[in-house]
Amino acid sequence: MKRGIGVDEEEGPDLSVPLKTVCFIIMKAREFDAKEDVSEPDPGSNPTDDENVGVLEDHRDDPVQEELLSFISDLSIDEQIDLVTLMWLGRDDYEAKDWDEVRRQATEAHNEHTAEYLCGEPLLADYLGDGLDMIGLSCTDYESGHL
Repeated sequence: MKRGIGVDEEEGPDLSVPLKTVCFIIMKAREFDAKEDVSEPDPGSNPTDDENVGVLEDHRDDPVQEELLSFISDLSIDEQIDLVTLMWLGRDDYEAKDWDEVRRQATEAHNEHTAEYLCGEPLLADYLGDGLDMIGLSCTDYESGHL
């Protein structure tokens, strides 16, 4: 298993979490972030009649949030630590050259609530995308097959 071993000026850090995985989490986080507050908690009508607007509302048992929580929880500890590190980098708290220090802090902070912590961040998708950008990666690279 690869470990985050620092930032090489030419290649960036050696991520434990695959770019494909980070991009999937970004996509799911964007789906969840697009949801709106529940306007009618128990409409009692047919979703087809309501034009399925309920899928755009943020219900407590939201399947997108549940999928995201489950997916992140199933990642290895190293992969979860890399996600937290990317998020912290993306928040503009650090620079790419700080990867080793940020990852050390993320390792110390890791616990069984990492998935909830990440999913509780309203700007998770943006922060992960910005963190990838800081280390020279992007989901467009993955999607276009350049990696």
